[in-house]
Amino acid sequence: MNIPTLADLTAKGEQPEILFWVGCAGSFDDRAKRVTLAFVKILNAVGTKFAVLGNEETCTGDPARRAGNEFLFQMQAMNNIQLMNGYGVKKIVTACPHCFNTLKNEYPELGGNYEVIHHATYLQALINEGKIKMQGGGSFKGRKITYHDSCYLGRANNIYEAPREVLQALDADLVEMKRCRTTGLCCGAGGAQMFKEPENGKKDINIARTEEALATGATTIAVACPFCMTMMTDGVKNKEKESAVQVKDLAELVAEANGL
Repeated sequence: MNIPTLADLTAKGEQPEILFWVGCAGSFDDRAKRVTLAFVKILNAVGTKFAVLGNEETCTGDPARRAGNEFLFQMQAMNNIQLMNGYGVKKIVTACPHCFNTLKNEYPELGGNYEVIHHATYLQALINEGKIKMQGGGSFKGRKITYHDSCYLGRANNIYEAPREVLQALDADLVEMKRCRTTGLCCGAGGAQMFKEPENGKKDINIARTEEALATGATTIAVACPFCMTMMTDGVKNKEKESAVQVKDLAELVAEANGL
């Protein structure tokens, strides 16, 4: 696959249209890696000139800040900002709402000013511009899909319509959960909860959310966040529904619909 690094392009005197920020999950988590590859296939298919930081990319610092380690957050953020400013980065696209929120809303106060786009919005733009032709939805035509709103994409950044427009372009039957959009329920991984066991209670949040998704009768739960992907997949496994219900990222659905 053609995945150039920013260092490679800079050495050739070239500048990419976008920097694809892969993120920790997209780099190291086996399930999230498939989302990264699907998105790269789409970028290559539409001819977008992009690059990744490769080994130079480190965590945005989001989990550190959410867990209360402000010193570590600022250290990671400053390293990333120094690197990207050195390369003259202007536009960043990422498939992780946590990276998106941190790069867009928290880096400017430390001197990192970039145009930051979440991949849901980017995919919507590619579809609207006719660069991605959905071929009538293909295998998704009429299939019941429900979409789980990521907290950092939805309530934190008010992005609700872009992911839904992408799903509607698949010609799928989009069925909403009772709690959606501004009243959506967290998957249980936000605020650095991803990295620890939940506190004692009557029910884990991801199980409660999965039950809401399954109640729609959808055979696909669409997500746009690697944290949500993990939590919803675990919920489906807990309910022993893996054979009947799939959890897929928007990029995977678009790539699949286009035979990529």
